[in-house]
Amino acid sequence: MIVYGISTCDTTKKALKTLAAAGKEVEFRDIRAKPLSTAEIERIVGEFGDRAVNKQSTTYRSFNDFLRASDPEAQIAAQPTVMKRPVIEDGARWLIGWDAAVEAEALK
Repeated sequence: MIVYGISTCDTTKKALKTLAAAGKEVEFRDIRAKPLSTAEIERIVGEFGDRAVNKQSTTYRSFNDFLRASDPEAQIAAQPTVMKRPVIEDGARWLIGWDAAVEAEALK
């Protein structure tokens, strides 16, 4: 299982802690320290569409009009922290965010 996020994100930290406590083998990928490749961005956006971008984030709100009108791939490539976090890749299964429903699915 790979968890994509940033080390300072409280939601990502909570997900990592919960998954580790449940005995899940988790690889954490800090997208700020090791940016996503074009192929990885395309896979994430292919799975979640524009939900992959956190439009409530301060990062998104700071975008200029051109970048806001761009596709999600360009937005994440330009500023990886705009990606909704965490994104969890577990084999062929993908999850985004961390709420009760995502947590239940991730712990299966």
